[in-house]
Amino acid sequence: MIQQRNIAMAILFTFITCGIYGIYWMYKIFDESRIISRDPDGSAGLDLLLTIVTCGLYGFFAIYKASSRLYEADVARGNTYANDDSVLLTILYAFASIISVAIIQSKINKFLY
Repeated sequence: MIQQRNIAMAILFTFITCGIYGIYWMYKIFDESRIISRDPDGSAGLDLLLTIVTCGLYGFFAIYKASSRLYEADVARGNTYANDDSVLLTILYAFASIISVAIIQSKINKFLY
């Protein structure tokens, strides 16, 4: 189920819980991007597990795929002004992963309107 999240509160909870909520949040964006794009391949749990096991390296690919799925879903909805910023968010993930996750959450929130 897709849930709208307050991005500021999610960032605050991530800092308060020393990153525990951030892990849950990443799981949810991986899962919700699959739901929105109707992509049955893979699983959010596997994406998160591989991200943790590879010390974050797999996270680059997972963030890229989540952003790419949302772009494709946006285009499928008929949005001619959609931007594919998957590469930008992947690069941003290297320096500030929480900002990258927040931008993807913002895109997910737009699908709920």
